[in-house]
Amino acid sequence: MLEKSNPPIISFKIAWWVLAISSLFILLVGEFTKIDLMIEDYYYDTSLKTFPWKNVWFAKVLMHIYIKNVILSCGFVLYLVLLIDMIKPLHIISGWLRFRLRFIATASVIIPVTISLLKKYSVLHCPWDIDRYNGTAPFMKLLDYVPKSLEAGACFPGGHASTGLWLASLCVFWLPNNSNKAQYVFTLGLGTGFILGWVQQMRGAHFLFHTLWSMWIASFIILLMLQVSNISHKY
Repeated sequence: MLEKSNPPIISFKIAWWVLAISSLFILLVGEFTKIDLMIEDYYYDTSLKTFPWKNVWFAKVLMHIYIKNVILSCGFVLYLVLLIDMIKPLHIISGWLRFRLRFIATASVIIPVTISLLKKYSVLHCPWDIDRYNGTAPFMKLLDYVPKSLEAGACFPGGHASTGLWLASLCVFWLPNNSNKAQYVFTLGLGTGFILGWVQQMRGAHFLFHTLWSMWIASFIILLMLQVSNISHKY
């Protein structure tokens, strides 16, 4: 168990600077390169006029349904344990563990809900809806002018990636005393979301920068939660 007397070693100032710089990097690369189109061009079959991975079992069923359900099931188990503990405190759960389980549970709700709400009101379309890929909508970047006649695409940021991105909040188990392991776990969590997002890119469901912005939003939320919760002085 971590001791209260240990000095805090979380540098929020550095973390916020990294987050700010990364947002600028994602924005600039997204606006001034064609990486999104290059990736989708690779996965799009011009002769078949479709994305071959769109309905493949691995991408559509395993990665989009089964893996998602496994992660969601883990979340539901966590909610159940915390609900029972709230009704009748479980002696096997210490204050140290209770705080961190509640932190993770909160992140598992806030991250997907935030991304889902942003996606709902987004004008950007999915690759398979773009005219370049046999759809009807124009390809647009984040800062492009939006014609009033354009129907909202509701495809930004990447929603499926958020299923795994909240796993990055597991880093709280190694904070505040072991920031190196915490960063490693945090990266693995973001990596899980990135992989889920990449499979969606293979299917034509999202562009790369849809996923990258989802990762950034998840990082922002977790960092904000860490600072607000005063994790450096918890147990």
